Amino acid sequence: MALIKRGHHGLGFLCCFGGSDLHEIDLRNSHPLQYLEFSGPIPNPEELNVRFAELVDELDLTDKNREAVFALPPEKKWQIYCNKKKEQEDPNKLATSWPDYYIERINSMAAMQNLYEFDEKETATRNQVVEDLKTALRTQPMRFVTRFIELEGLTCLLNFLRSMDHATCESRIHTSLIGCIKALMNNSQGRAHVLAQPEAISTIAQSLRTENSKTKVAVLEILGAVCLVPGGHKKVLQAMLHYQVYAAERTRFQTLLNELDRSLGRYRDEVNLKTAIMSFINAVLNAGAGEDNLEFRLHLRYEFLMLGIQPVIDKLRQHENAILDKHLDFFEMVRNEDDLELARRFDMVHIDTKSASQMFELIHKKLKHTEAYPCLLSVLHHCLQMPYKRNGGYFQQWQLLDRILQQIVLQDEQGIDPDLAPLENFNVKNIVNMLINENEVKQWRDQAEKFRKEHMELVSRLERKERECETKTLEKEEMMRTLNKMKDKLARESQELRQARGQVAELVAQLNEISTGPVSSPPPPGGPLPLSSSTTTNALPPPPPPLPFASCPPPPPPPLPPGGPPIPPGAPPCFSSGPPLPQDPFPSNDAPPLRKKRIPQPSHPLKSFNWVKLNEDRVSGTVWNEIDDTQVFRILDLEDFEKMFSAYQRHQGGMQEGPQRERGNVRDRGTASRPLPAAEANVRRTENTSRSMASSTSPKKELGSTEDIYLTSRKVKELSVIDGRRAQNCIILLSKLKLSNEEIRQAILRMDEQEDLAKDMLEQLLKFIPEKSDIDLLEEHKHEIERMARADRFLYEMSRIDHYQQRLQALFFKKKFQERLAEAKPKVEAILLASRELTLSKRLKQMLEVVLAIGNFMNKGQRGGAYGFRVASLNKIADTKSSIDRNISLLHYLIMILEKHFPDILNMPSELRHLSEAAKVNLAELEKEVGTLRRGLRAVEVELEYQRHQAQDPNDKFVPVMSDFITVSSFSFSELEDQLNEARDKFAKALMHFGEQESKMQPDEFFGIFDTFLQAFLEARQDLEAMRRRKEDDERRARMESMLKEQREKERWQRQRKVLAGGSLEESGEFDDLVSALRSGEVFDKDLSKFKRNRKRSGTQVPEVTRERAINRLNY
Repeated sequence: MALIKRGHHGLGFLCCFGGSDLHEIDLRNSHPLQYLEFSGPIPNPEELNVRFAELVDELDLTDKNREAVFALPPEKKWQIYCNKKKEQEDPNKLATSWPDYYIERINSMAAMQNLYEFDEKETATRNQVVEDLKTALRTQPMRFVTRFIELEGLTCLLNFLRSMDHATCESRIHTSLIGCIKALMNNSQGRAHVLAQPEAISTIAQSLRTENSKTKVAVLEILGAVCLVPGGHKKVLQAMLHYQVYAAERTRFQTLLNELDRSLGRYRDEVNLKTAIMSFINAVLNAGAGEDNLEFRLHLRYEFLMLGIQPVIDKLRQHENAILDKHLDFFEMVRNEDDLELARRFDMVHIDTKSASQMFELIHKKLKHTEAYPCLLSVLHHCLQMPYKRNGGYFQQWQLLDRILQQIVLQDEQGIDPDLAPLENFNVKNIVNMLINENEVKQWRDQAEKFRKEHMELVSRLERKERECETKTLEKEEMMRTLNKMKDKLARESQELRQARGQVAELVAQLNEISTGPVSSPPPPGGPLPLSSSTTTNALPPPPPPLPFASCPPPPPPPLPPGGPPIPPGAPPCFSSGPPLPQDPFPSNDAPPLRKKRIPQPSHPLKSFNWVKLNEDRVSGTVWNEIDDTQVFRILDLEDFEKMFSAYQRHQGGMQEGPQRERGNVRDRGTASRPLPAAEANVRRTENTSRSMASSTSPKKELGSTEDIYLTSRKVKELSVIDGRRAQNCIILLSKLKLSNEEIRQAILRMDEQEDLAKDMLEQLLKFIPEKSDIDLLEEHKHEIERMARADRFLYEMSRIDHYQQRLQALFFKKKFQERLAEAKPKVEAILLASRELTLSKRLKQMLEVVLAIGNFMNKGQRGGAYGFRVASLNKIADTKSSIDRNISLLHYLIMILEKHFPDILNMPSELRHLSEAAKVNLAELEKEVGTLRRGLRAVEVELEYQRHQAQDPNDKFVPVMSDFITVSSFSFSELEDQLNEARDKFAKALMHFGEQESKMQPDEFFGIFDTFLQAFLEARQDLEAMRRRKEDDERRARMESMLKEQREKERWQRQRKVLAGGSLEESGEFDDLVSALRSGEVFDKDLSKFKRNRKRSGTQVPEVTRERAINRLNY
């Protein structure tokens, strides 16, 4: 409701108690009494402040106004809040309370203005629509402005401005449209939107072409205020350049100077227009770049002076208007201050910028004894050669020179022009940098290249040292680990030896006691023990019984001493090493009889579970013998199970398309074959290397033939007897090594102690081992070694090394041994750990029990009554679909059973962490890798034995280095072999544990079955979780839609309530405050006071001063 204003006599609500005369109350012809609607009790302060803050945020008030309204008492806040809410819910304003109405009307007006001629009444109606929009943009809440922006309301206004005909352009509609944009800019969000539009300010500037002075004033006020907004000054300058082209002006600002000098005849309109022009000129000169840039102010003011603004200013003094005079005074004060500052730079009191001779004398005086003086003479000299005839394009050439000088003066160090750049892509700083002395640049470039080479050399040396340090560290750590293992093994074997000796001593004592006892003593139990005297003293007792299956294998034998007997070649066949396994892992004759199963019968036929039963004679000794699936039937909800997997029930859920169906059918493939990883490449043997090298060369010619020699150099003739392509590849390899032949030779002799030869380089060097034919040819021309080509000389010098090929292969094997060992160990450990996990997993056993119960309940006949099933059947669980919902499989239902009755089984994947790695291991390839390591060690031992019997070169480190290597690597390899034997045993036990035949299944297949099942298990759990989330989302969405429907009904009911008139929070926006301050000249008050203070100072001071202005800015 509207606030009751206090009368002139100070009478308030109880005016009847005052001293005024009483008036007679006349109820005739009066309106019926209206009942006041009270807004209800005031809420608590916290709730009131929250509601009031929401209202103030919608009004987008300034900080000052926000503080004022928040300082009001609670009663006033509540009253204002209620009034505003009732205004927003007024049913009479529903049509005009949203911007959609105004945008539609303005678009209609813009479309019809060129089709019909409207009378004055229609024009007034159209103007009223625009006026109402202006009022709404000022008074409506923030959501109105936001909605107006989202609906492209600004674009609608700008399009109307561009398409106006002449009559509309000269009407009040034009002024109202500018007022709408001004009202929009009065809001922080609207102002930011206007400035973000690329063509908005330029379109507004086009309205200066109208003859309506009020429209011009509104446009100039907007442009002047935008100059004071951060980022707006340059947009205004760009808009004035756009208007120069639009209005066909000769120069920029020409229309403004003409309007400033023209007389309108109406004093008030004329003064208002001229005041707006002068305030705009002052804002353009002193805001933005002009705030602290003397050169920019001088540059821009010179444009106005060239247009004749000074005589016009003198003429404007005749109006004797205080506000206009204030702007004129400010213009002249800033000009005088800038002229004084420019004069101080030349130690002058005043500079006459109209006198060319005086300006030349000042420049001549300033540069006469500087390095720039020759450049000044050159400029003048070339100016004399510029064209000066009246015909031709001489004017444009002088204009180009003028613009280049302008840009040199105005452009800052970052290459940014405060005014629009007269020349595009003209960066003064870059051009100046290009003029630096080229000799200095060349000197620095040469020095930089020198430093770069030194840096690359140091980096290369550092990398070699790092590789050497890393290799030494790894070798040291490996030797320490091997030494500790050897100590543990020695202590363990010493203990076993002491125990064995004690047993031998006890047995010998017993034998001696038996041999010295009476002959007639009865024999011990078990029959007599015939022993001769020789066996008593010499024969050893029989070996102890083999260790149990689960115990660790016996420790490996110690490594062979260097030069010992060779290891028997050949790897043992798969599953042939270790203690022999029982001939019949599934005994059937002595097995106890299996208990009879009591399986409940379904009320109607069910879908079948396509499993493979395990024969009853193979159940004994397996995990299936420990499983009792009859206990599971007591827990399962068999009625629900029959509904889900009935064989005759029709499908009711409807087939769902899309990703959900794909997830449901993703496991319909059963046990698909798993791709096996490619086997690691083995080391190329010497014979294969030689044959491949021989095959890549061309057919051999007769030895000693001159056709094998050809010249490849212009200055020095080179001798080459090697195949051209092979020689070229060898040269490429040597260039990558960046080592001389002697350095390579020393590295090979010293077994690459400094890590100069990387593993990949050694592998490439193995491809360029000299063949017998190459060596013979090179030996024939060894007297011409200086003439040999690089590749030929390299092969010749390498062939001089004794057993070069064997050395190189041994060095490469040494460098690759730890890498190959590290690749083989995880595979062996994966088989070992996965076998243990499957055998010991209790959760897996419980899960198999549940699956067995479900399968027996579903299957009849030959497939039913199973005591176990093949593990491959696990991946067929997902093939059985529910008869109610095809997206639900038996695997999904199994997980739901586990979640409800056996939640602990869901953690089964945590017990089987190594299945995925074991499923990737191919045992045949693994044994092949181990065999390769065995043969490589044997080849190194053979070469080591050969080198021990040769004369030792002081630089030859083969024997000591490879002896240490063999000692450590042999022990590490024996550990790997023992671990592999243990993995075979554990794997065989795992197969027997699940009733599988050892000879028909390899680790990758066996573990792959369980790995595939676990992946399908996890995916099915994710499917169920996704189904539950979708169900919850649907329920939540339904609740939200219900709540929104109730809220819309409530809001519609509230809008139908009667609204009481109330107080207004309409406050003038900050943009209006800025326009008012610019119009009155208050924005320049601080500058005026500063100039007055500066006048009191001495004018003879020369220091350069940087101007610091305090122009009011808008922060948004």
